[in-house]
Amino acid sequence: MESMGSKFKRICVFCGSQPGHRKVFSDAANDLGNELVNRKIDLVYGGGSVGLMGLISQRVFDGGCHVLGVMPKALVPFEISGGAVGDVRIVSDMHERKAEMAKEAEAFISLPGGYGTMEETMEMITWAQLGIHNKPVGLLNVDGYYDLLLSLFDKGVEEGFIKPGARHIVISAPTANELLTKMEQFAPYSDHVAPHESWKMEELAGYTSIRKS
Repeated sequence: MESMGSKFKRICVFCGSQPGHRKVFSDAANDLGNELVNRKIDLVYGGGSVGLMGLISQRVFDGGCHVLGVMPKALVPFEISGGAVGDVRIVSDMHERKAEMAKEAEAFISLPGGYGTMEETMEMITWAQLGIHNKPVGLLNVDGYYDLLLSLFDKGVEEGFIKPGARHIVISAPTANELLTKMEQFAPYSDHVAPHESWKMEELAGYTSIRKS
């Protein structure tokens, strides 16, 4: 497949440390990895070598793109099995992990995952609403995995808890190719709670790095 360019140089992918019960989820992780490689986009992710995290990071690394994992020290024994993929940045806690991933990436994509994946996704959506960043947030809605969450967002608009414009912060599509194409065309949300320039992403320090080639 001929490689194409992208407006994004580095995308953060949130995903599960479990593979899920069905092959469709593993296939989607590999497909997204292939799309990132084809578009020459580097990967930022949670740093694990197991579950969907392991699949997409290995696929992107094997395809010749840079991989940066961000891992809290406490999770290293549980989410890195058999060695790290690419560069892994060790941080102190989950808050630092999310801030570091957000600082490094130009966009966010969520594969299917559990509480952690959803929490990370919701924080990036909230940060966009607040005006902390203007980066697109995409849900790879594999086989309708996120249908109920998207319906909840619609309910939030209907009941007056989410502004209609803010509903469009979230981009969704069933395939990686369609999702990335939509994200390339994304128009940033502008009705922020506070002015974008009033927010400053704190510079993080004190992490260590490990690398496996």
